[in-house]
Amino acid sequence: MPNPQKVTRVERMTSELRSAHSLVLGDFSRINVEEISELRRRCRASGVTFRVVKNTLVHRAVAGTEMERLSQYFSGPTAIAFSDDMVAPAKVLKEFSKDYDKLEIKGGFLDGQVIDKAGVQALADLPGREQLLGMVATVFQAPLNMLARAVNASLTGLVTALDQVAKKKAAI
Repeated sequence: MPNPQKVTRVERMTSELRSAHSLVLGDFSRINVEEISELRRRCRASGVTFRVVKNTLVHRAVAGTEMERLSQYFSGPTAIAFSDDMVAPAKVLKEFSKDYDKLEIKGGFLDGQVIDKAGVQALADLPGREQLLGMVATVFQAPLNMLARAVNASLTGLVTALDQVAKKKAAI
């Protein structure tokens, strides 16, 4: 008979994982308590949820979903980082593994697809949501700036021409 606490944990994990846009799996076995606290702090700051999971429970949580294909990564100590932001979990874990060299990224899940370690690394190299929005704003702003400069130059030219005509008339 299943333990009610474990059933509740599996249900909560299932709902959390289904609502996440992306997730990254990692092996945290070589990380000490101080370092994992730092990782959790970084995750919170980026809006990423970080959970150390029991493999049997996460197997049950993803059973029957498209995330079930992640089962190959549920061996050994496993931690899951997930978020609504598609790039944030990969960025946080990659930066942490670069700084501490103890966290091993196993793989991930993005937009219905299982991605391997190399895919997670490539995802982490993409610009974040805010950076992309800034790039789009810059692209939209450039034509408006050019139009404003052209109108300003035309008005300046018109004012200069009118001023010269007025000076000629005054001289006559």
